[in-house]
Amino acid sequence: MMYDLMEWRSQLLSGTLPKDELKELKQKVTSKIDYGNKILELDLIVRDEDGNILDPDKTSVISLFHAHEEATNKITERIKEEMTELHTIDLSSFEQSKDQPDYASYSRMSSSPTHSLYVFVRNFVCRIGEDAELFMSLYDPQKLTIISENYLVRWGSKGFPKEIDMLNNLKVVFTDLGNKDLSRDKVYLVCQIVRVGRMDLKDTNSKKYTQGLRRPFGVAVMDITDIIKGKAESDEEKQHFIPFHPVVAESDFLHSLLSKITASKGDSGGQGLWVTMKMLVGDVIQTRKDYPHLVDRTTVVARKLGFPEIIMPGDIRNDIYITLLYGDFDKYNKTTQRSVEVIMCVCDEEGKTIPNAVCLGAGDKPVSEYRSVLYYQVKQPRWMETLKVAVPLEDMQRVHLRFMFRHRSSQESKDKGEKNFAMAYIRLMKEDGTTLQDGVHDLLVLKGDSKKMEDASAYLTLPSTRLHIENKAATLSRNSSIVGGLSVSTRDAFYISTLVCSTKLTQNVGLLGLLKWRMKPELLQENLEKLKIVDGEEVVKFLQDTLDALFNIMMEHSHSNEYDILVFDALIYIIGLIADRKFQHFNAVLEAYIQQHFSATLAYKKLMSVLKTYLDISSRGEQCEPILRTLKALEYVFKFIVRSRTLFSQLYEGKEQTEFEESMRRLFESINNLMKSQHKTTILLQVAALKYIPSVLHDVEMVFDAKLLSQLLYEFYTCIPPVKLQKQKVQSMKEIVRSNLFKKQ
Repeated sequence: MMYDLMEWRSQLLSGTLPKDELKELKQKVTSKIDYGNKILELDLIVRDEDGNILDPDKTSVISLFHAHEEATNKITERIKEEMTELHTIDLSSFEQSKDQPDYASYSRMSSSPTHSLYVFVRNFVCRIGEDAELFMSLYDPQKLTIISENYLVRWGSKGFPKEIDMLNNLKVVFTDLGNKDLSRDKVYLVCQIVRVGRMDLKDTNSKKYTQGLRRPFGVAVMDITDIIKGKAESDEEKQHFIPFHPVVAESDFLHSLLSKITASKGDSGGQGLWVTMKMLVGDVIQTRKDYPHLVDRTTVVARKLGFPEIIMPGDIRNDIYITLLYGDFDKYNKTTQRSVEVIMCVCDEEGKTIPNAVCLGAGDKPVSEYRSVLYYQVKQPRWMETLKVAVPLEDMQRVHLRFMFRHRSSQESKDKGEKNFAMAYIRLMKEDGTTLQDGVHDLLVLKGDSKKMEDASAYLTLPSTRLHIENKAATLSRNSSIVGGLSVSTRDAFYISTLVCSTKLTQNVGLLGLLKWRMKPELLQENLEKLKIVDGEEVVKFLQDTLDALFNIMMEHSHSNEYDILVFDALIYIIGLIADRKFQHFNAVLEAYIQQHFSATLAYKKLMSVLKTYLDISSRGEQCEPILRTLKALEYVFKFIVRSRTLFSQLYEGKEQTEFEESMRRLFESINNLMKSQHKTTILLQVAALKYIPSVLHDVEMVFDAKLLSQLLYEFYTCIPPVKLQKQKVQSMKEIVRSNLFKKQ
């Protein structure tokens, strides 16, 4: 409680809250204080609606009595809630911890689906003598994978940030962390340091040597598992030192060095990073609201490599992450191995570079061209560098990634004469309209004239991946596949991996067909049927767009019932998905969609019609395969019906209210007919109806006469024989008694 009060106090003192949020926070503070006073058995202080203490000289005795009564009830309810929460928290996992854990923060963290890690870089102490790039990210050492975007800090040769405005303002929030991330065995905060300058620091004559080369320098690693899990102190004022470990040999690839460092601890000689960090509950929007003294407009946001566990409506994302994995380059006629630099850009179908489409890390400005880290005379460089490509949605179909390979020399005079010796490319979209599949891609290395490598018409006709060639059953030989002066090299290899985080681009052909149903309306029936076999994760990722597509189909065929049943079944499938424990966090997304984005004013008529049809078929004892799934989804079906009717009523000023009430009455009569049915096939359906009918009352009573609804419910229970389903009937009645409808009577 004291942690909460201290946190809220700092928010009030920050002076950054708007008026309405300030009022809301004051009420939370006073409520918490009153709650604490009650526990400590101190006097109860009564307040007005704004949280101000009531003056007994200016307030009547009756008003004071009502205020006392109301305050006591609120606090009693609050204590009950707190006690319930305490019983549900399993503290056993903390018993072995030496540090005293913060149970309150653990409780909040375990109940929230999204978390964020706030990191403030206080200082970087390292003897480099040249400019450097610091790439900070979260790392899973057991899976050997980076799990967040890089936060990029450009550090100057004089020992402070290159942008002097960033001094004492290097703040980042690693967000979108879910409960799965918190349950990882180990999580590290890592910093990869890249030196920008000469090939070798021993080269002293700066004019003679090539400048601006990105060279590996070292890494800094800290185990933050206990901070992430809430077991260790999480204080934004406590400074942590993360020791620096330098690259010793050219074969020390930065990514390989991470695993070496995590296994052994060496002496850093006082070089490293000073940081403070704090675990925050909530996503970016929530943290900006709850922690304005930490997360403000200047705080950089580094998202997870992948989707958060919940994707809220309005969270539009179209990020493609490219990781340069490794290569294998033959030296051909050279006496030594090449020092290979990869130059990547995003190009259109004419080969023109799309400006500012590549981002090296969060907090950095987008660039048009990316240059990799350079490993000196290494045949098989392992870069493991991840960058983000952000292209407007409308340009996705026509763009591709182009990789140029160039040998770099430490001598500036030699380096100027070097040309690109090979290239590779890959399209971001496949021919069927889906996005490039996530995973590793074995790209073909194309050799030939360096000018032809920049000519899109020359290389776009050639295959881009080894898989592409195998699919076409082509054979590779050293002289084959020569097109426009370019040929496929069999002695060189280049691998990348891709990860698409997009709420607009799908990698599933079936789902794409449904989302873009207007392009091929003749396949609409097939695509609606295919939705049931689309992976659940892909559907919930595009939840808003999928629901929009379903209701657009329904609205645009309002004078026909051709697709009503297919759309209804698809809707039931989606509601059933969200009821699954795996996707239960998406309940909030579905609720938000219904209240904020749903706009199909005529949908209620079609939904009620199909629902009634299913009920009537089942009550006759006939086979109706989707009915059980439909009864389980009844709560959200009625939410859509009520919301649709409310929107229609607002638009047409209450028009067709009588017809709607009559349709609703007939619908409930169909449910009652199902309860009267004596067919053996209906027993399970009757149990389901008893279980799920109480959940629809909260919404139905908003648009339907309460007395008539009560009468229909009375008939619902009385039409079941007294000796039948007694236990289920009593349980269902208990739920009804708790509803607002019962309180109104």
